[in-house]
Amino acid sequence: MPKSRIMLDVLKGEAHFPPPLWMMRQAGRYLPEYRETRRRAGSFLDLCYDPDLAVEVTLQPIERFGFDASILFSDILVVPHALGRDVRFEEGRGPLLTPVSVAEIMALESDVFHVNLEPVYETVRRLRAKLPDETTLIGFCGAPWTVATYMIAGHGTPDQAPARLFAYREPAAFQHLLKVLADQSAAYLIRQIEAGADVVQIFDSWSGVLDDATFDQFCVWPVAEMVRQVRAVHPDVPIIGFPKGAGARYRTYRQKTGVTGLGIDWTVPLAAAKDLQRSGAVQGNLDPLRLVAGGKALSDGVEAILKALGDGPLIFNLGHGITPETPIAHVEAMVKQVRSATR
Repeated sequence: MPKSRIMLDVLKGEAHFPPPLWMMRQAGRYLPEYRETRRRAGSFLDLCYDPDLAVEVTLQPIERFGFDASILFSDILVVPHALGRDVRFEEGRGPLLTPVSVAEIMALESDVFHVNLEPVYETVRRLRAKLPDETTLIGFCGAPWTVATYMIAGHGTPDQAPARLFAYREPAAFQHLLKVLADQSAAYLIRQIEAGADVVQIFDSWSGVLDDATFDQFCVWPVAEMVRQVRAVHPDVPIIGFPKGAGARYRTYRQKTGVTGLGIDWTVPLAAAKDLQRSGAVQGNLDPLRLVAGGKALSDGVEAILKALGDGPLIFNLGHGITPETPIAHVEAMVKQVRSATR
């Protein structure tokens, strides 16, 4: 790997100042060029599965802001879609699926999984060829727990109660679903790495709704299994885990899963983030609404993170994805402040 990809150095435990910078959902609706490409694509899934258009939108924020990393444009729900489940996206409602039954869990089809995802692998291959050499390419997938919550409820819910109830009532079927998702998602990440991804990230957006026992069973164990499988094939490729809302369990998550880097949400106190940083790189954790607000709220938030975490291995990012209403000028201001920072 070229040494100029500083995000890779940080994931090895090195401190760089200013730190490398990218944003979750950096290719998205806050950009007018994205909205135009999305209009041409037709449906959201068509955009995900069209390598020409997926490459186009992935590159848009790199061309605008020169971020240090580019993340594949796709969605966590391409995995259940590739397993034969119906997935659709409706304006104003988000993703919709037909809730999976116990019988359907036991009969999930994986024979054509990689065939269905070949357009994604082609996108990764093209991205690595088109990106600046110094730009890290990130592949990703959803964590089994988070993907399972959508498969069971058929849509997002405030606290994922349908999935939690299903897991309590049908423990054998639920554990089987997590195992299938862990195995297939690990294989998906391995294929992304083979296509050119430098780093992979596992998004567990709903880890914060679990209690101690279920956090270990549903969040930690499946990701640890994925890490084991990916490392068996690609031992040197960094893996970032992002268990949003994990709170006091972030340390346990890192220790038990073995992830290289730890994505932290904006509710994590900076003192706690500094403590986590002693065990390896952290990524985050600016409140996305500070970026919407701009001005002093934004500059104070950026400054606090750089002051608290800038001496250690830090990847500057938001504590969750950028929101569609974010002004582009505020992103430009954030990038300028991070890039021009001095100790």
